[in-house]
Amino acid sequence: MKHLSNVFIACLLVTCARAQSIDVNFSVDASHDTARISPYIYGANADAVEQGVGITARRLGGNRMSGYNWENNASSAGSDWQQSSDDYMTYVFGIPYSREFIPGITLTAFHDTSLSHGDYSLLTLPAAGYVARDKNGTVDSVQTAPSYRWRQVVNFKGAPFFTSPDTADGNVYVDEEVNFLVNKYGPASGPTGVRGYDIDNEPALWPSTHPRIHPKLTTCRELITKVAGAAAAVKSVDPTAEVFGGVFYGFLAYYNFQNAPDWSSLSKNYENYAAAFLANMRDSSTAAGKRLLDVLDLHWYPDLTPAVTNDNTDSNTVYNRIEAPRTLWDSAFVESGWIGQWFHPQSAAILRKTQRIIRQQYPGTKLSVSEFYYGGAADISGAVAIADVLGVFGSEGVYFASYWGPVTGYTASAYRMYRNYDGHGGTFGDVSLSASTSDNPNSAIHASLDSRNEGAVHVIAINRSMHKTINGHFTFASTPQLLSAGVYAVQAGNTQILALPGIASIQGNQFSYELAPMSVYHFVIATQPASVAGAPAASAFALEQNYPNPFNPTTRISFSVGRVVAPSGVEGPASTNVRLVVYDILGRELAVLADGRYPAGKFTFTFDGSTLASGVYFYRLTAGSYTAVRKMALLK
Repeated sequence: MKHLSNVFIACLLVTCARAQSIDVNFSVDASHDTARISPYIYGANADAVEQGVGITARRLGGNRMSGYNWENNASSAGSDWQQSSDDYMTYVFGIPYSREFIPGITLTAFHDTSLSHGDYSLLTLPAAGYVARDKNGTVDSVQTAPSYRWRQVVNFKGAPFFTSPDTADGNVYVDEEVNFLVNKYGPASGPTGVRGYDIDNEPALWPSTHPRIHPKLTTCRELITKVAGAAAAVKSVDPTAEVFGGVFYGFLAYYNFQNAPDWSSLSKNYENYAAAFLANMRDSSTAAGKRLLDVLDLHWYPDLTPAVTNDNTDSNTVYNRIEAPRTLWDSAFVESGWIGQWFHPQSAAILRKTQRIIRQQYPGTKLSVSEFYYGGAADISGAVAIADVLGVFGSEGVYFASYWGPVTGYTASAYRMYRNYDGHGGTFGDVSLSASTSDNPNSAIHASLDSRNEGAVHVIAINRSMHKTINGHFTFASTPQLLSAGVYAVQAGNTQILALPGIASIQGNQFSYELAPMSVYHFVIATQPASVAGAPAASAFALEQNYPNPFNPTTRISFSVGRVVAPSGVEGPASTNVRLVVYDILGRELAVLADGRYPAGKFTFTFDGSTLASGVYFYRLTAGSYTAVRKMALLK
C-alpha cells in the first residue's frame, strides 16, 4: 500500500505540474504584412519619466491647453479645478514668477526639453473659441465667454506678426502663435522646429470640461469648420508642420460625436463620425488646395471598469487590464463593459477599423493615439498591458502615441523593453513582422526586423496568465537564418529588466522557451555572427544622455568603450581612439572633452556651459568606427 501511495502521489504531482503550464505556439512570418514602425509611438504627455526609458515623442495637451493663452501664459482649468484661470502652466514647468508673463514661455520650455532629448514635440493650439485673459482665479457663470475674463481666438491676424504680441487688442491669433515658434526654432522641416500641432483637446466634451468657454453642445459641423480653419492658419505660416485633428476623447466621440445635435444628418452617409470628419477634411483640403489634416488623433482608455485605469490589483481588475489591449486589434474580442455590451462589433478592432476608414475617406492621413492609459504602474499587470499596447501600435501602423500620466514603475519597464532593454540603448526593431499566437487570451507576440543592426529579429512575447507558465514554441518563416538569441524579461516582483540565460544555438529557425506567469520577454535574435571585423559589438560602445538635462551651468556626459573582436575570436587593440566634442546648433566646435586612446570601460566628463547662452547644444562621440550624437539643453 505504501508503494501504491507513492506512485499515486508522484502521478498527482506530475498532473498538477502540467495543469500549471500551457503550451503555446508563437509564429513569425516575414513574407507579408511588413511595414515600418514609426519611431514616435513611444511617447508621453507628462514630464515625470524615469531615466533611461527612451521616450521619443512628447505632447503638450490636456484640458488646460484648450484655454491656454500664449501671450501671457494664463490658462483655464475648467471643470478640473473650480473653473479657475491662473498661472498653473508656468508653475508646473517650474518657471519663476518673474518670467511667467514672457510670451510663449510655457511652449518654449516644453519644446526645449523635447529638443534636448531629440523628441518629437506636439503642441496644442486652441480652437474652442476663447482663452484665459487673466490669472485671477475662478470664473463665475455670469463671466462665461464672451466677457472681460477671456480673449477671443482668431485664426488669421490679417496684420503684421509680433513675437511680443499686443495683449490689449482683445484677440489671440493662431497664425501669430505659430509664427512665434517658427521665428524662434525654424520650420518643422528644420532640425529644431516644432513638428506637430494638435487642434485643441477633446472637443466633444467642451461643454462639460469648459462650460465657461463653450457652454453649448459641440456640433459635428462646428468641429470640421474649426479644425479646417486652424489648420489653414498653421499651414499658412509653416507648410511643413503636421496638423493633428479630431482629438476624440473615446468611443462615443469617435462613433457619433457624443450624440451631437447634427449627427443624424451625417449618419445617413457615414458609418461613424470619424468617417464623416475625415471625408469633410478631405473636401476642405481640396477646396484650400493643400492638405489640412495630416494626422487623425484619438484618445483611448479602457472602458471595462473604472478600476482598470487606476492601480487596483484585485484579480478582476488585473484580468480586465491585461485583456483590454485586444480591443485595439482583435475583432473577436468582446469587452465586458458597456462598450462591448452595447456597441460590439462597432467598437472591436478599433485601430484596424480606423485605418480602413482612413483609406476609404482620406488616404494618406496618419493615425495618432495621443492619450492612452491602462493603470497598473505599481503592478506587473501594468507592464503586461503597456508592452502589449506598444507592440500593437507598431503592428497596426500608428504614427504617434503618448501615454497619459507619469511613465514610472512597471509602465516604465514596458517602455524599456522596447527602448532600452539592455541598459545600453538597445531598441526593438524598425520593421514590423507578421506574428501570431495560438492562444490570444493567455498570450501575445510582437515581432520586428532591425534594419539598422544587421537584420536582427526582435520578438516581444507576453504571458497574460496570472498563474500558469507558458511553454512557448517559436517558429520563424521567411526570415534570415537565426543563429542565437539574447533574452530579457520583466517579471512579477521586480520592475528591473532581467538578463536571462540566452539561446546559444538556434536550429531550423525555431526554438522553445518557458515564460513565467504574468511576464514580458524580449528575444534579441542574431542573424549574423556576434561581431564583424573592425566593428564593435552593438552594445560595447555607447554614448549616454547627459545628466542633468536641461542643465545650468554644468552637466555630466558618460560614454562606454568596448573591445573590437574579429570573427576569429581574436580581440583587437586594448584601447580605442576616442573623441568627444560639444557643438552649437550651427555646428561650431565649442569644447573637446576627450581626445585620445581609451581602454574598455565607462568614462564620465563634466561640461561647463557658464559662458554660453541658453539653447540647444549637441555632443558627438567618435570611438573607432562607432559614432553617436545627442542633444542637450542649457536653460539659464
